[in-house]
Amino acid sequence: MDYKQLPVTEWDEGHVKCWLESIGIKKVYVEKLYEEEVTGPALQQLDEPFLKGIGMKGGQIHILMSKRKQLWDCSTRPDSTQAVHDNFNVSNNKKTKSERTKTQHREPEERKGGTKETKCTQFDMKSVSVQDGALKSQQSGKKNISTSSKTEISHAPGRRTNFRPFNSNDINFNYVKNTVFHTPETGVLNLIIPCHEYKSFTTAASLDRVRLQAKFACEVIKFASACLNVRTNGTIHFGVKDNIEKESWQHGQIVGVSITDREMYVDALDYIERCFESHVQDAARLCIHPPVFIQVIDKDTQEQYFVVEVDIEPSYETVKGEIFQVRLPRFNEGTNKVNIEKNPVIFRRVGANSEPVKNEDLVSFIQNLQDRDARREKAELPSTEHHDNPQNLGRKLSILLKNGKNYMDDSLWHILVTNKCKEEDLKSIDFLMRLNIFCVFDFDEDSNVSGLYSQYKECHATSSHFLQNYSNDNKMSTTEFQKHLCLFVKKSWIFCNGRSDFLGNEKPCDEDTWIRTKKRYLKKAVSFICEELLPKGSFLVLFLLLSPVEKPIVDAFHEFYSEMNGMDFIMCLAESRENYEKWANLAQISCSTEILEQRSIVGMKLSHVDATVQSLLPSTTYCKHLPVSTRGLCALPTLEEEKMYSLEILCADQCDDIKLDHLNKEEIKQIDETFYRGKKVSWKNFWLADKRLCGEIIEREACKEVLKLMNDFLSGTWFKHSVAKLKVFHHPGSGGSTIARQVLWRQRKELRCAVIKGTYPVATVCQHAIDFRHYDEKDLKNSLPVLLLMEDYDEEYLEELIYSLTDAMGPAKRHPSRPSFILLCCKRSNAPDKLCIASPQDTVAVTHRLTEQEKNLFRTKLEKFENQTEFKLEYILTFVLMSNEFDNTYVREFVEHLLKGIDLSAPETRLMRYVALLNFYVHNSYITLSHCEAFLGLGAYQERRIREYDFISHLSEQARLIFIELRDTTTYISSIQIIHHLVAKEILNQLSGDRPQSEIARNLLQEKAFLHHRFGREEFIKFIRDLFIRRDKKSRGDNADSLFSPFIEHVCKTENPEKAIEVLKNAYECLGKDAFFAQQLARLHYTYEKYEDAKHWAEIAKSHLPNDSFILDTEGQVYRKWFSFKVDNSKGEETPEDIIQMIEIALKAMKCFRSAQQAAKSEQDSMNNSGYFGEVEVGCRLLKLLSSLEIFPKNARGEYPKLVQYLLTDYIPADIQKPWGKLHSRLKGLHKNIYNALDWISEDLSYFQTDKNLKEDDDGREEQVYNPRGWLKRQCKVYATFFSSYELTEESDGGSKSQLIRNMIIYKHGGGNVTTILSLLSDSNSKKTVQNLEKIISSYSEDPQKDYLEDMELINYIVCHLTLACLSPGSSKILDLQILRELSKRFFKKKRPFPASAHFLLTLLYWPDGGLDKDSNPDKDDILRSAIHTLKNLHDIKIKNVAPRKKRIYTHFFLGIGYGLRKIVPKTKIDKLMRGSLDERRKKWHNGDVWKIGEVHEVLKRVEGWTEDGRVFAVGHAGRIPILPLHFDSVPPGNENVTFYLGFSFLGLVAYDIQIKK
Repeated sequence: MDYKQLPVTEWDEGHVKCWLESIGIKKVYVEKLYEEEVTGPALQQLDEPFLKGIGMKGGQIHILMSKRKQLWDCSTRPDSTQAVHDNFNVSNNKKTKSERTKTQHREPEERKGGTKETKCTQFDMKSVSVQDGALKSQQSGKKNISTSSKTEISHAPGRRTNFRPFNSNDINFNYVKNTVFHTPETGVLNLIIPCHEYKSFTTAASLDRVRLQAKFACEVIKFASACLNVRTNGTIHFGVKDNIEKESWQHGQIVGVSITDREMYVDALDYIERCFESHVQDAARLCIHPPVFIQVIDKDTQEQYFVVEVDIEPSYETVKGEIFQVRLPRFNEGTNKVNIEKNPVIFRRVGANSEPVKNEDLVSFIQNLQDRDARREKAELPSTEHHDNPQNLGRKLSILLKNGKNYMDDSLWHILVTNKCKEEDLKSIDFLMRLNIFCVFDFDEDSNVSGLYSQYKECHATSSHFLQNYSNDNKMSTTEFQKHLCLFVKKSWIFCNGRSDFLGNEKPCDEDTWIRTKKRYLKKAVSFICEELLPKGSFLVLFLLLSPVEKPIVDAFHEFYSEMNGMDFIMCLAESRENYEKWANLAQISCSTEILEQRSIVGMKLSHVDATVQSLLPSTTYCKHLPVSTRGLCALPTLEEEKMYSLEILCADQCDDIKLDHLNKEEIKQIDETFYRGKKVSWKNFWLADKRLCGEIIEREACKEVLKLMNDFLSGTWFKHSVAKLKVFHHPGSGGSTIARQVLWRQRKELRCAVIKGTYPVATVCQHAIDFRHYDEKDLKNSLPVLLLMEDYDEEYLEELIYSLTDAMGPAKRHPSRPSFILLCCKRSNAPDKLCIASPQDTVAVTHRLTEQEKNLFRTKLEKFENQTEFKLEYILTFVLMSNEFDNTYVREFVEHLLKGIDLSAPETRLMRYVALLNFYVHNSYITLSHCEAFLGLGAYQERRIREYDFISHLSEQARLIFIELRDTTTYISSIQIIHHLVAKEILNQLSGDRPQSEIARNLLQEKAFLHHRFGREEFIKFIRDLFIRRDKKSRGDNADSLFSPFIEHVCKTENPEKAIEVLKNAYECLGKDAFFAQQLARLHYTYEKYEDAKHWAEIAKSHLPNDSFILDTEGQVYRKWFSFKVDNSKGEETPEDIIQMIEIALKAMKCFRSAQQAAKSEQDSMNNSGYFGEVEVGCRLLKLLSSLEIFPKNARGEYPKLVQYLLTDYIPADIQKPWGKLHSRLKGLHKNIYNALDWISEDLSYFQTDKNLKEDDDGREEQVYNPRGWLKRQCKVYATFFSSYELTEESDGGSKSQLIRNMIIYKHGGGNVTTILSLLSDSNSKKTVQNLEKIISSYSEDPQKDYLEDMELINYIVCHLTLACLSPGSSKILDLQILRELSKRFFKKKRPFPASAHFLLTLLYWPDGGLDKDSNPDKDDILRSAIHTLKNLHDIKIKNVAPRKKRIYTHFFLGIGYGLRKIVPKTKIDKLMRGSLDERRKKWHNGDVWKIGEVHEVLKRVEGWTEDGRVFAVGHAGRIPILPLHFDSVPPGNENVTFYLGFSFLGLVAYDIQIKK
């Protein structure tokens, strides 16, 4: 049955769904309520927390609640069912008695021509105006089926409104449709206050000219006669519903009338001369004012409606002694003419009506005429009342801006909306320069030339935009779009109506064009800011009206009002009352004028506003200062500081601008306690401690160690580079970050100090750091060193920054005896002591363990706290735990005591579980306050202090103690975190009870209030992703390198792998079917030998990201592991079908790895080489499998001639001809595929220094990770073994196959590629290595100049000679340098691409030789320069955009003392001259200590050259040859003659240990 015919109590969820759709609730929320089975009775019980819990926004909740109230009002009437039925069903024509009566007594004009007004019900109303604090009204879009009209005009009564001021004609004054006048129609009051009469005039307005004028004149003249006769002012309003309308309207409701010709109304008053007696006509004309047309504004339509008002003002001098009797005009339908009544009538006001004076009262009415004149005369006398004192606008401004605090909150963002600023106003806008402005909506097209922007950009870093820049047409994520617009970094200045000076196509336009072309972009911009960037309460919107108002700036108000649910965080400043009133009249469509007045400062001079606001700010206008090299100070204007936005700059006088009188003792105490509860230390903490306004901050021993190391750097005793690195590794929560900031605070007057914000690219940070060092310094070389703090850094990011800073400084800009930059790197670690021992010269460890001296300091501090009144240890929990060295037993007992008696089912307890889960497993994770409010179902708060109180008040005592509030230093968005990592761990253990952690994680994934909350959603999702995906790595300070995230590994270990798989599947579904979750599922499945499932998930991941090399590699790993599992578990009883299946799995794996290789080539920001390693490993394992089959027997030499014949020729054994039919072509391609992969790996390893680690604690990492050169050498040998056969070589006719087999024999001995040949230099058994090399050389043609070698064969052949010359210079197999040069000329002369190794050989062979190159030869220089240029180009292509690998260029050889090949010295020989462990030897290479070793001086030759502007050159055969300084800071400044050691790398010729020639 239709819900309209049922009582609400009998509605099911389907009926409720229909009703929700009819009132305009969004479909997504309708479906959610339907899923929650909300029936009629349930609809009665709905409250805001429940609706917020399903994600419903405030505006939709407001609509639902107000419509539900109307529904109950209707339903609770005695005839409620019939009333609901009447509202929807036209077939039922029954009406109540009162309805029929009202219809019968309707005004005659309503029964005549025109469209019949349809009855509007509470179910299809469109609320045009909204109550204060509500969102924009929603249109239901439903038509009342009882009407025949095509459109339904909404007329739900809205809020109350005021009359237009009497006898005024303000063109800016407007009414809002469906608002209701504050008072009903009135009678005589005090003669001056006008009485009012309403006429709807809806039907009459559509009449023709004659009928309309007659009707209008009749009503005006009748009302005027009544007012004139009683001597009272009065106003008659046309377009306002009077008290005899039907019940759906409200008395005094403004609807307006459509007017096409205003002259009709004005001319209608010409009836005055026909209706009044001749002797009073002039007086009547003077007293009846011309019609005033007030526009009725309506957001839902572009049609124009007006209220027509006529004022009656019977001034004493005009009307004294006169009686105004009239004959009213009436239109005669029979004659089609207007007739004037024959008998004059005297009207008077009786109550709210104009009635004729009855005959029996006529005499007395005339006799009282003099009394009425006297009262009028008295009423017109000037008032003797005292005027009100001026409003205290200064106090009002203070209250509006301070938000309940003693001073303005400097962490509150401000959004400025303004229009054209006059020249004189520019002198009074200093307060705007000091407000924390987020963005400006500027409607002044000349702002950049002569307006506000022209001055503001002189003081702040800004980025200018147009409205459409905020539309995000490219669908970027919130974070990406925020970075694209430089939000939170620079002040965003939005030109809302174009720019007059802009050369592009963005010119100013008129109001109508603006509404048509730009208004939609305004809506998008406001929506983006309010819905995705800034939560309510974190910003204040300030409308600054500096010039006459136009509609576009009012549209901005409507949008903000709607998005922000009211005026609580909106205010207006206007010096001109006229400007304000026009703005308010247009703005009242959204908000009542009373509320607007409450939130506005009107009439206060802008200069007074300027001074008042600046007095409210928490800091003075004191300019910040930096130290300079001359031991003085320089000023740092805000603009210069903001330009270096990637740095949080610590000034020499940091915090000195704070107004102490604004900080009371309670606030200082709160700042102090917040720090000791676990919040990160702020500069204000140090400043207050220095001022002795709070207790001193304990300085741990590690702080002194850091300062001592730093002094060593600065004194230049042992560190000579331009960038120094000082590391602080600390246990989580042990105070490492505090120590690092203490160091900066201590050094702020001696060095330039800053904290690096971690979200910016290296190039940006590098540029800002350079600018910071050089700012306002006269002598750039002697600029003060810069101390930069990096927290929780990434190793690659750090190394890239060091490289970039070193490169950028160059020789001309650095100080010769001290570092230009000191990077203080603060990082958490579970083993800080171990890291400190590994590198004691530049590392400090901070642990939970306290020294005896530190224990005394902590004990003394704790006693001071305990002596304070009303003190509780809970206020400083982190400090107490630190005092006890975070002892596990103490932490456990502390948490047990804290959680005693907690309600495990309470929402805040669930919140504690979720935060503990994230905080323990995800470093630096948090949950925003707005997420928490949404989760706990808290309603919208009204102001910031109320918000904080509201949130805290909903928490249990335990939750209040363990949570600490954080605030982002950039966005100021607040969030919560558990006070310490170890406390989070213990809470998680104790609150879990019998509930496994996988279940807690699954519950977290089901919390829609978290996952769908819009503010900070990307950060929250990132934390969830990290919980499931991010692995531990030692390089990040973790205990070990893990295969999966610690959470997943915990679930696998303490529960079972099935639970881990289940929770990962939940995460995959809840987080939008993320490809990387599918990838983890594939990895997890193959780890636990579930290969079919692993294959399924790998394919799903690939379907999402088909071109991602890492996902394609994972698919290859699935088949690789599957293949290895089958081979490892084979027992020699496999059927032919089993063998075929294994081969197919292996071939599929290799195919997947090749796909990963191709994808990796197109990825510019990463260098994923795992596809090559995977293909080689599977290929070699497959060769082993094939060699184990009976059809490929081993001969007496241990070779597999049949297998080699099968793989390299057309030969196919009969036994497998048919069964392996689909495999033959792929197996015969094995040789080529493995060879190509090995060749690529070889070249890659030739370029870069590997992470080879010869220690025993490799934690089971695969060999290709920790020793790739050893891995390559071993795999080449395996590969060659299965393609080597002396038997086939002897049988062959010397063709290509024979040559291929001979090459495999060379491969087998380690001569297959450049890397394996060069790796022979590090073999411990040099005698055996020399024999191997001689065998390899013998395998080639005796006369390589005569017998042509392929390019790669020639490269390998020459490298073998160079290697042999290094190991055994006297070997008879070595060719002369001149012969090798002749062989290598092909690489220069042939105009085709050659591998980098060919050009590398040219640099080695053609470097000037003292024995061969005694004469000048420019041709040889051409060869050298060409090779160097080509190597540089190939290197740039190789490294893509992966900057960290720049630092890893590997130098293979150095120029030694001697001639011919004897002058070539391998790096391995230098390594053998050094003493110490691998780490110590690396340190010597890095610090340059290697060049201080005497044995090195005896081996290497110093090359003479010179420098030009930071570049290094040496003399070649005839001209200069460019040399790359591997360490830029070793290049002396200016132009100098230098000497250096020359190295040969795949980047070209490199210079080490550059010294000025003495």
